[in-house]
Amino acid sequence: MNECLFCKIVKKEQPAKIVYEDDKFVAFKDIKPKAPIHFLIVPKKHIASIESEKSEEVAKELISVAKKIAKEKGIAGYKLVFNVGREGGQFVDHLHLHFLAGKPVQLP
Repeated sequence: MNECLFCKIVKKEQPAKIVYEDDKFVAFKDIKPKAPIHFLIVPKKHIASIESEKSEEVAKELISVAKKIAKEKGIAGYKLVFNVGREGGQFVDHLHLHFLAGKPVQLP
């Protein structure tokens, strides 16, 4: 787990623009946003993927955190996305939920 980018962000060893934090989760801005508002919500405990054993309860909690952040920030409409495996677009092996809102950014 020493090389996990998201674990380093959780431990404040890697800089990130944190938008939310509690005792179990942290949310930070995505460095390559796909929408005007795009951040990642991650558990502080390392879990590799939604495919990992017992990830369902954590996934449920991630969704609850997303709802809380949306309410706190006054965001009425948003999209939540889990990428699973390399083929599904997951490139950091740490469970995370994408929170996207606003008009999507046009990709080249």
